[in-house]
Amino acid sequence: MVLSAAAAPVAALTPAQVRNRTQIRFWLYGICLLILAMVVVGGATRLTESGLSITEWKPIHGTIPPLSEAEWLEEFDKYRQIPQYQLINKGMSLDEFKFIFWWEWAHRQLGRFIGLAYALPLAFFWATGRIERGLKLPLLFGLFLGGLQGAVGWWMVASGLVERTDVSQYRLATHLTLACIIFAYVFWIARRLAPHTEATPRDADLLRRAGWAVMGLVVLQIFLGGLVAGLNAGLTFNTWPLMDGQWVPAGLLAMEPAWKNFFENVMTVQFQHRIGAYVLMAAVVALLVMTLKRNAHKGLRATVMLLTGVIFAQAAIGITTLLLHVPLDVALLHQAMAVIVLGMAVEYLVRLKGEAPLRS
Repeated sequence: MVLSAAAAPVAALTPAQVRNRTQIRFWLYGICLLILAMVVVGGATRLTESGLSITEWKPIHGTIPPLSEAEWLEEFDKYRQIPQYQLINKGMSLDEFKFIFWWEWAHRQLGRFIGLAYALPLAFFWATGRIERGLKLPLLFGLFLGGLQGAVGWWMVASGLVERTDVSQYRLATHLTLACIIFAYVFWIARRLAPHTEATPRDADLLRRAGWAVMGLVVLQIFLGGLVAGLNAGLTFNTWPLMDGQWVPAGLLAMEPAWKNFFENVMTVQFQHRIGAYVLMAAVVALLVMTLKRNAHKGLRATVMLLTGVIFAQAAIGITTLLLHVPLDVALLHQAMAVIVLGMAVEYLVRLKGEAPLRS
């Protein structure tokens, strides 16, 4: 990961350097909030079945929505050519089309806005000499990741325009996971630019490995949640703690070849997301115990306790989402909380790593 350093105070920062770091840090915090909003809007786009309403990728021209009745009819006619309309929404009115169109349009505009909100301040900070040498490549890589996410988004949408009535769950899970990885990356950089003066705790390497393990489980669970969303698996088996009346339901490996069950079998995809939640909660509790037993500094203890509280709250929201058959508001809260859990896992690792060294 970028900005490597031991957990120790950074020496010899001038007032100007402190000011530059503060400005860049708060800019990146703003980007993180925008990414969180993007994840929520993306979830709403998925839950309202709006993602295929715009059938073309126009990075520049696509910023302007239809402005006349003729333009609306032209967009609607394009939508009527794809399988989702012909097999599911046939007979939809123009007003109903406008509803799903605006969700997808807003999703794409927010993505464009995030790109500008990242690129323009980056250019300003760079041109005015406020970015230290060791930070330039990491920030440029963040810009690359944003462009890649846009391409992955269209790759996802394209999967639902020809033979399917919705997008591929593989591509949707990839799109969601990449968004969360970008959030974690940007948040990591921002938090490493904040002052950290805590002493390195005992067995820091062990805690660091455990923290990275938790981080990996969080990302994996987000990917599994993307598969659930892509298959609408949350609309089935809406009981807890039993699933289909059993602890381990029959039919988990009904598909051939067996590996397909983990990505395409609705029952298996939901079951593995449940198991992933249990494993993640156990891992976070283990991390809590390890951290408290090693007399870690106050900031690290507070972070791991907050992470524990957030992960159990997320589990409760997930169960509620399932039992209520995926209501829009609760489902979006569940998706937003996944990003917050990831942010807390990043914060734990940052508290162990400390402030980034100055490389001017």
